[in-house]
Amino acid sequence: MHPPDADVVIVRHGEIGVKSEQVRRKMEDRLAENLAAMFDARGLTGDVEQRRNRLFVHTDDPEGVTDAATDTFGVVSASPAAVVDPTLDAIEDALAAATESHYDGGPFAVDARRAGPSDAHPFASTDIESAGGAVVWDAIESLGETPEVDLDDPDFRLFVECRAEEAYVFLEKRTGPGGMPLGTQRPVVALISGGIDSPVAAWKLMRRGCPVVPVYVDLGDYGGPDHRARARATVETLASYAPNESMAMHVVDAGDVVADLAEQLDGLRMLSLRRFMLATAEAVAEDEGSVGVVTGEAIGQKSSQTSANVAVTDVATDLPVHRPNLTLDKAEITTLARDIGTFEDSTVDTGCNRVAPELPETNASLDALRSVEPDTLFERARECARRRTVVAIES
Repeated sequence: MHPPDADVVIVRHGEIGVKSEQVRRKMEDRLAENLAAMFDARGLTGDVEQRRNRLFVHTDDPEGVTDAATDTFGVVSASPAAVVDPTLDAIEDALAAATESHYDGGPFAVDARRAGPSDAHPFASTDIESAGGAVVWDAIESLGETPEVDLDDPDFRLFVECRAEEAYVFLEKRTGPGGMPLGTQRPVVALISGGIDSPVAAWKLMRRGCPVVPVYVDLGDYGGPDHRARARATVETLASYAPNESMAMHVVDAGDVVADLAEQLDGLRMLSLRRFMLATAEAVAEDEGSVGVVTGEAIGQKSSQTSANVAVTDVATDLPVHRPNLTLDKAEITTLARDIGTFEDSTVDTGCNRVAPELPETNASLDALRSVEPDTLFERARECARRRTVVAIES
């Protein structure tokens, strides 16, 4: 929702603003690049102007640009706005026009902020709110409605941001993902199964600035129908958040290894498989210059994800294993999957339950696992990684 004549989108970031001057400038530059890439990927036009702690996108499609901006990592919120002269008369006219265009009942409020030196304007933010509130009141009456003010919880809120050179009038602060601009951290390998959890975990690392290298471990006959297709679909969704990053999916054929583990091991087979996957991810990371591995695991969600079993699987790699879902309930992970758009492609059974034994071990020891685990497990992991195929993904 935007006021008449809106031709700019105000883009706000958060944590970037508390960085050192040098780091802040680099991160803002990266955010501007990522915004431009997102606009280009969606066929939008917008010129990004950088100012301290704000970015302004000049565009003829404020709604589309706002939607794109609020899908860009590092953006806390964005507002399509009308630009007017920094005078009370111009601000009042814009507030009246916005009210006449969009008011549809309920109490209202005017929220104003004035920035710049004290002598930049002959009025304060409270004057904007008072004078602006009066014209909004009159505009509502002209619509045949009865005005009502509620400063705490209005149904209709109008915002004014008045700077030295211009003022901005807008009607919403549309929430973005926050975090850091993608590409401001080193990349990590993401183990993507096609289930609900792993795409959410990858998205969370992307939100903190880490590009991800998606790795799909093909379980062969144990993967179930369309297993790879589901994984690819979730990676395609993740790629839509990263139009200027390569999101090619690395496919590791592990069907023979999974079959051997299912035949040779009983209650410990899932832990050995997890260790194989981590070792595979480490080998891919070495090739791709990645500095960690991200998985969708959450403590206690599955037998292989108990606190004891996580300790056993972690030692399979020297890289840090990031588990951003670690303390979340399944319902919380599912809600986020819906929000980011990966849920629908993740809801069909991923097939991993066909590998799981009837009585899985939930409190394994490393010595017990090593005593039954194939001696060549990690060697086979490296060989499978070496023979992997890379599938191009369109963002």
